[in-house]
Amino acid sequence: MPTSQILLQYGSDPFNSRYEDVEGRSAFTLQIAGEYIRSLHAPSHLSSRTVQASETPNLVIKLTREALWAQQHPTIMGPSNSYFYFGPRNSPGYVVYGNTRVNVAMAYLLRQQREGSSSRYFMSQSGKLYKWRISQQRMECMDGRNVVAVWDISHPDHDYHATLTIKPAGLLFVTEILTTLILNRMAQDLNWC
Repeated sequence: MPTSQILLQYGSDPFNSRYEDVEGRSAFTLQIAGEYIRSLHAPSHLSSRTVQASETPNLVIKLTREALWAQQHPTIMGPSNSYFYFGPRNSPGYVVYGNTRVNVAMAYLLRQQREGSSSRYFMSQSGKLYKWRISQQRMECMDGRNVVAVWDISHPDHDYHATLTIKPAGLLFVTEILTTLILNRMAQDLNWC
């Protein structure tokens, strides 16, 4: 019978962290997409290594699902990465899953259904509606009445910042769960909500 997967989040920065399973396997990495940016914006007469990331006008962050971890879980589907393209001065931009040309506005992935609610809604690529219930120490991703993932800040004595528990149903779209979790954390950090 499939069991929940626990990922440990190392690093508290919502723009730069890594997630490992309890056996120490790297599952996801979140970092600035510097090489990707430089290769897109490098003038033709310069190598991509000579162009500084600061020369790019907007921040791009990449979330990567690690292949070795994903191979341990045959039910995982969906894209292996996502990109967060920010607008000017780190305003909300859009998210791209995998290598598709389809982009989703960050605001669409952070929707409220009621004014003043701390819950945020997103539509998965399969067309199903999910909700993140958000508090300072905990976030729960739900598909109606069922919890599919829970993110909890850890005790200060631990060497990791938080734990993410993903139910078997959540593995089907685990990259989307992490993408929207991270986006909600970024929105809090940037005071978008």
